[in-house]
Amino acid sequence: MRACRFVFSGFLATAPVLAACSGMASPGAFPHNGAAVAGRAAGARTASPIQHVVIMVQENRSFDNLFATFPGADGATTGYYLKKVNGKYKRTEIQLKQQTLAGLDVNHARNDYLTDYDNGGMDGFNLAGIDGKGTAGTYPYQYVNPAQIQPYWTLAQQYALADEMFQTQGSGSFTAHQDLIAGATALTYNGISGSLVDYPSNSTNWGCSANLVTTTNILTPAGQYLKNQGPFPCLTYATGTMRDLLDAKGVSWKYYTPKYKADTSGALWDAFAAIDAVYHGPEWKTNVSWPETNIFTDISNSTLPAVSWVIPSQQNSDHPHSLTGKYTGPSWVASVVNAIGTSSYWNSTAIVVVWDDWGGFYDHRQPPFFDQAGGLGFRVPMLVVSPYVPAGTIANTQYEFASVLKFVEETFGLGSLGTTDVRATSIGNIFKFGMKARTFLVIKSDRSRAYFMHLPPSTEPIDTE
Repeated sequence: MRACRFVFSGFLATAPVLAACSGMASPGAFPHNGAAVAGRAAGARTASPIQHVVIMVQENRSFDNLFATFPGADGATTGYYLKKVNGKYKRTEIQLKQQTLAGLDVNHARNDYLTDYDNGGMDGFNLAGIDGKGTAGTYPYQYVNPAQIQPYWTLAQQYALADEMFQTQGSGSFTAHQDLIAGATALTYNGISGSLVDYPSNSTNWGCSANLVTTTNILTPAGQYLKNQGPFPCLTYATGTMRDLLDAKGVSWKYYTPKYKADTSGALWDAFAAIDAVYHGPEWKTNVSWPETNIFTDISNSTLPAVSWVIPSQQNSDHPHSLTGKYTGPSWVASVVNAIGTSSYWNSTAIVVVWDDWGGFYDHRQPPFFDQAGGLGFRVPMLVVSPYVPAGTIANTQYEFASVLKFVEETFGLGSLGTTDVRATSIGNIFKFGMKARTFLVIKSDRSRAYFMHLPPSTEPIDTE
């Protein structure tokens, strides 16, 4: 049985919402940091050599967790936690420990974000949960040994590292992946206005094929958390997603993802699995492409689309877990970059690598502002790779997820979604299109493209936040 679809109001939308189900109300406007409302202007394609944008989405790392000691970047190896002394919490300095990429899963839902944030103190990370058992203690105060993530450091050294990229919302993977295709999750449902927050009630499926009793959560503009009062996760945003802008202009796109199966990254991190028009339409078979390694085939066959999202399997995602020896995320990213870099696509491609949320790990930078939709969230790393990016660029412009979407909009003349892309600064200022295209140098890594092509599909349980 096909589930009833729900139509969402856009972040800054003022047009009426067409309700697909009873009980839907008209949208409200969600102003953001004083940004003006912007409609979908036709837009003109920028004069740049970029014809392909590849967005790689990794998992659950704060900026300090991966790049605390990167030269020239705003990282930190000391932080603060709340130490209980005589029944009261005292803000106490702590040295971050160097650890491996493998580890425990620190809680990172909305409440944990607020706990970590501590009214701007950025010192409550020890009081959040961990692996579903008690509080994290000093565990989140760590950074990864640079030797274990050398491909990321090499990419940062050879291209650009952004140290002011913030999540759209202080929440987990579900909304983060939605933000990376839509820029926002604002809605009006059953008379309640707000934004989706955290994750659907079905812990193994976050999309249109979930059990029909599955619900979502709403965060109101007043900050009220309405648990399980949101719609079934089969969504239609009034402002649309990047898919709508791309289709309207005839710009090709694909979403490379692990196979869609319960309890895998295909069921949780596949943002378009929660978009009704895609999941129940022909693009589910043509534009959502699995397994994720199909991107290698498309590069080899000269069929890489103009815009790509690349979603990893659990074991290649950088997602922390207690098991060791399966954390191949840096090599996975390097293999895709190398495939593009050694192909005819290199001189016309921009690759963006971003992590979807902070994963509960410490970061010292306070988010620059609060909006009415639960953001901004904490810093996450972003790498920008292109022959038109000067080596060793440290981009310290304030960015958010829609900064990537805005670059896509500008590059292909798509106009605007009218969500957080209105306020966001495009990552276009990282590029120097007047420079001669740089020759690609292969990124050294522990595992090759062939390794990933021959991996069996991952069925390991993954992030439920």
